[in-house]
Amino acid sequence: MNLKPIAEHIGQTRGETFVPDRPIAIGGGCINRAIRLSDNRQSYFIKLNDAHRLGMFEAERDGLDALAATQAIRVPQPLCCGVAEGQAYLVMEYIEMGHARLNSDREAGEQLAAMHRHSADSFGWRRDNVIGLTQQKNRCAEEWAEFWREQRLGYQLALAASNGYGGRLQSQGEKLLELVPVFLNHSPVPSLLHGDLWGGNMAYDLKGHPVIYDPAVYYGDREADLAMTELFGGFSADFYAAYRELWPLDSDFQIRKTLYNLYHILNHLNLFGGGYLSQAQGMVDHLLAEVA
Repeated sequence: MNLKPIAEHIGQTRGETFVPDRPIAIGGGCINRAIRLSDNRQSYFIKLNDAHRLGMFEAERDGLDALAATQAIRVPQPLCCGVAEGQAYLVMEYIEMGHARLNSDREAGEQLAAMHRHSADSFGWRRDNVIGLTQQKNRCAEEWAEFWREQRLGYQLALAASNGYGGRLQSQGEKLLELVPVFLNHSPVPSLLHGDLWGGNMAYDLKGHPVIYDPAVYYGDREADLAMTELFGGFSADFYAAYRELWPLDSDFQIRKTLYNLYHILNHLNLFGGGYLSQAQGMVDHLLAEVA
């Protein structure tokens, strides 16, 4: 595509002409296309998708701004977003990634705990956003159990039903929805969450400092972020030890994390298909057995 409109938008935003070198394609993502644009002063990471996805990028920029404002952990600074030649785009700081150093994982745990200390008066967010390509509902609620039941598990189960995943998943899922207040009776504070914090959304810069990106931000139980860090491989023991030293978790987290990760497995079922059905059903059964 012609990148001149994006280059002009970058220049307008930073208040000086931006004349990039040849773009460099960046692989690894399964949702967006990505390129790197550079001049002799600054490099930018640019996400591209269809024009109707602009709202997704606007929500991501909003989330990155909120995470950056905490000054707790590094995120790519967003610059601008828009539509050019039928393509939605999001421009952000390009961060050269390196490797973890001796204390990098501890630093990540400490910084995540500091980020989670940023709170709000209710659960949710000022706008809906996306988790993968799925709309993530964020209508504010005073009660955490209500928020999780209706806007997380309930929404994903309804979406699964519309995608043809009915039967036992739905019948057992309905039983679980009724029991959500039993599991979530621990009165968490509304913490600022990354919202999609698996290992693929955290890395380390050239100095070994942690960087998080691709957020699905909202205010929720901090345990939801921590649960997802364990879902696809997990982070290091140093990461968890450092977090717990600053903000300990109680033993019931081991049960609640299954409830929280069920949301992401249901989302994977809705995004990627039936390969996740048995895992979702198994998690529902496991949770129901806890209160049998």
